[in-house]
Amino acid sequence: MGLSDEHWREFGAALKQIHSVVLPPALAGRIQHETWSPRWREIVQAWLERIERRPFSEPVAVKVVALLRANRGEILDLVARTGRLAHTLQSGSPGSVLCHSDIHAGNLLITTGGALYIVDWDAPILAPREHDLMYVGGGLCGAGHTPAEEEALFYERYGPVEIDPVALAYYRYERIVQDIAAYCDQLLLSDEGGADREQSFRYLASNFQPGSVLEIAYRFDRTRGGQRPPPR
Repeated sequence: MGLSDEHWREFGAALKQIHSVVLPPALAGRIQHETWSPRWREIVQAWLERIERRPFSEPVAVKVVALLRANRGEILDLVARTGRLAHTLQSGSPGSVLCHSDIHAGNLLITTGGALYIVDWDAPILAPREHDLMYVGGGLCGAGHTPAEEEALFYERYGPVEIDPVALAYYRYERIVQDIAAYCDQLLLSDEGGADREQSFRYLASNFQPGSVLEIAYRFDRTRGGQRPPPR
């Protein structure tokens, strides 16, 4: 089921509690700290180069290659834009809080009684709060509400907060870059996966469709006026 209005309010209250946790030094030292690593951007760039040198014959892989070639200019712009935002953040001193880091719809579970659970705690990180807040209004928390409605309901209980537009834009773009890299690894490094391969391709392709998370990221990117780059 989708999140109701009250679920969105509860989500805001829960995430506020998470972001307010003060960790003991010994525990904080064992949790990953944000470094704005170029890892995923480099993987995507490597795949754009590799598909021009190596032939692919598996049907889904062929479709992946065609998708990457058709959107090459936009992907390169996305990678470059994400890198510039990362450099800006690295040059500054953004504050860090405890973040879940992957708090999309699939990790928000609702019981038949309506209780809301946040699951999948395998990658907590100390990072700017925008690492989590980018999911709110970002098109990753299911259908049923517009981005503006999600934000209005969520912040009723999260409370007022000053959002860093650079960090918010970075995390939304970085998430898309990471998805592209992960699906390329899954679908181009191996022919395994059976029927799941087609589903994964649809997830990858959805990033470039109207109303996608990429379109939402562009629309609400206050660092660039919300303009989508022209195709190249």
